Amino acid sequence: MPMRDLDDLRRAVAREDAIARVVIASTRGSTPRAAGAAMLVWPDGQSGSIGGGRLEHAAAGAARALLAEGAGTRVLRQALGPALGQCCGGAVVLVIERFDDHRVEEAAEALTHLGVWARRIEPGADRAPRMAWQGADAAISWSEGWLIERLPPRYPVVIHGAGHVGRALADMLAPLPDLAVTLADSRPEMLRDLPASITASDHPLRALGDAQDSAAHIIVTHDHALDLELCHQLLHRPFARAGLIGSATKWARFRQRLAALGHSDAQISRISCPIGDPNLGKHPQAIALGVAAALLKEPGIRAADRRRTA
Repeated sequence: MPMRDLDDLRRAVAREDAIARVVIASTRGSTPRAAGAAMLVWPDGQSGSIGGGRLEHAAAGAARALLAEGAGTRVLRQALGPALGQCCGGAVVLVIERFDDHRVEEAAEALTHLGVWARRIEPGADRAPRMAWQGADAAISWSEGWLIERLPPRYPVVIHGAGHVGRALADMLAPLPDLAVTLADSRPEMLRDLPASITASDHPLRALGDAQDSAAHIIVTHDHALDLELCHQLLHRPFARAGLIGSATKWARFRQRLAALGHSDAQISRISCPIGDPNLGKHPQAIALGVAAALLKEPGIRAADRRRTA
């Protein structure tokens, strides 16, 4: 739950009036999660995770104590060793901040207009220090008592079709902070009750046209004619990767039809079909699991995950 996802923060504050956000500001050595991982805590609940176990339990307790005291911020420096009952061997710096409506809007204002939010958490220099970010798109940096977060790019994924496989895949990808997922289907009833992080589109072809050139496209509609048209239109524009649900027989027919429409073998081969991992089976969740695993191996997503590691 990185700072870029302000909607989660707003919803939690609207529901609870005030919440505490715990973020891993910095790491050293082996740790369960990378810098930037965060969770939200309120008196009788929490969401997100900084890695679970004794570390998360202690951090949640400290966050609730901060809320009870009405304090603004707190910093925890924790070695992940025997004293905590963990054997990772590394260490983390946790920043705990209290958020109410005013604080959320302060963050939103900075991130929206500047793309970065710098605030002094501990006494120190009067201005934020100059520092080297961990890569050009680093999401978080901690130095001299200053916490600085900014909005890194998210990897766009467009799922065409909200049937059993499309919805299972959307639900599986929804919690992943490095992805910007769009689920497209012309049937409005299929787009109800989506996770808050999923963008809905009522027109798969329009969603394809509106997508960034760096998007991944997963074609899993209920209509073979629509599947073919999506593949045809996709091959006329840039995209990062594409997958089509179907059997080897379906793909052989599609290849012939796409060739007749003027696409070369090299172009057509950029679309993968079938999708998923056949070893996992044909259950919708099993197919979705295989597709999600392949997506998470994409270089852009792996790079984003590395950027959050301090």
